Amino acid sequence: MEKIRMMTPLVEMDGDEMTRILWKMIKEELLLPFVDLKTEYYDLGLEKRDETNDQITIDAAEATKKYGVAVKCATITPNAARVEEYHLKEMWKSPNGTIRAILDGTVFRAPIIVKGIEPYVKTWKKPITLARHAYGDVYKASEMQIPGPGKVELVYTAEDGSKSAVTVHEFKGPGVVQGMHNLDASIESFARSCFTYALATKQDVWFATKDTISKKYDHHFKDIFQEIFEKEYKEQFDAADITYFYTLIDDAVARVVKSEGGFIWACKNYDGDVMSDLVATAFGSLAMMTSVLVSPHGYYEYEAAHGTVQRHYYQHLAGKETSTNPMATIFAWSGALRKRGELDQIPELMQFADCLEKASVKTIESGRMTKDLALITELTDVKVLNSAAFIQEIRKELEALMA
Repeated sequence: MEKIRMMTPLVEMDGDEMTRILWKMIKEELLLPFVDLKTEYYDLGLEKRDETNDQITIDAAEATKKYGVAVKCATITPNAARVEEYHLKEMWKSPNGTIRAILDGTVFRAPIIVKGIEPYVKTWKKPITLARHAYGDVYKASEMQIPGPGKVELVYTAEDGSKSAVTVHEFKGPGVVQGMHNLDASIESFARSCFTYALATKQDVWFATKDTISKKYDHHFKDIFQEIFEKEYKEQFDAADITYFYTLIDDAVARVVKSEGGFIWACKNYDGDVMSDLVATAFGSLAMMTSVLVSPHGYYEYEAAHGTVQRHYYQHLAGKETSTNPMATIFAWSGALRKRGELDQIPELMQFADCLEKASVKTIESGRMTKDLALITELTDVKVLNSAAFIQEIRKELEALMA
C-alpha cells in the first residue's frame, strides 16, 4: 500500500511514563505503516524540560503557532515528590498551562462513544463536549491567611495614581482571604473559541455562571458572551440551525443530567475543571475522553484528557504486563491528522483518520478491549488484552478498512 503523503508537518510533543510507551506503539503500529508522517518533534518528557529550563515547552507552543496543528502526549506536572524523584532543578509549571497561555486557547473535551460502554446517566445518547476557560480565576488567585482582627480591602491603583477600594471583610478573628482576576481579552477569546467550534461541529452552546450571586465578576462573563454572540455569531448560528443558551450553573447541571447530550457545555475555569472529570467518568472512563485546545487564531492542539498512567508505568518498569487503554491517545493522533488534512486539503489523510477511529471503536465493540473497559462493559463475550495486543488488534481492523 502506498503511504499517504503529508504536505505540512504536525508539531509532535512527546510525553512521560506509560503514555510515552503507548505513543511509540501507536506510531509504529497504526501510523507509520500507512502515513508518510511528517512531524516537528519536541520531547516534553520531564527530564528534557528540566534540562532546557522548560524552554522546550515554549518552543513547542511557538511551533504550533507556526504550523497550526499539534498532537501532544500526556506529561507530568511535577509536585514536591516528583522534584525529588526526578532530581529537578525546580517545580516546573504545567506544560498544558504554558501552552494554553501562549496559544490563547480553550480546551474542548468529549467522550469516545462505543456500544457496550454505556453512560451512567441513562438519558445521555450523544457526546457532551466540555469547554473549559483555562485562564485565571482561582488558578491565578492571590491568597492570604489572616492571623487576627483587621480589615481586608480590594484596592485598584490606576496608572495616574488614583485609587478605589472596596472592603472584602472586617475580620474579628483569624481567617483566610483570596483575590481572583480575569481579563476581558481572555474571556472574549474563550467566547469566540466556543462559538467557532460550535459552528465547526454543528452543536448548540450552553454557557453558565453564577451571575445572580457574583453580580460583577460572573455577570461580566455573561455580558461578554452575549455581546460577542449577538454581534459576530448569531446570523451564522441561525443559518446553521444551532443555538446559544445561557443559564445559571446550578440550573445547567440539572439540565445536563436530564439531557440526551449532543452540545457544547462552556464553563468557567473551576467549573470546567470539575465538570470535565464528572462528564468523563459518567460516560464510562477518563481513558475514553478526547481533548483539543482550540485557539480563535486558528491553532489546534490535540491530546488525551488523562494523565501519564503512573501506576502502570511502574509495573512496566518492573517487567509486568500492563493493560493500559490507548484510545484517547489514538484519537489525539486521528484528530490532529484529520485537521492537518482539512487545512492542507488532503482528503486521503482525513479518510485515514476516520478509518483509524472506526477501527479502534470496532475493536472494542467486537469484545476485544483493555482491562479498564472489561470491568465496565455490558458486553458478555469479552477478551481482555494487554496494551500491545490491543493496538495490534486495532491494526488488523485498520488494514481491513484501508484495503
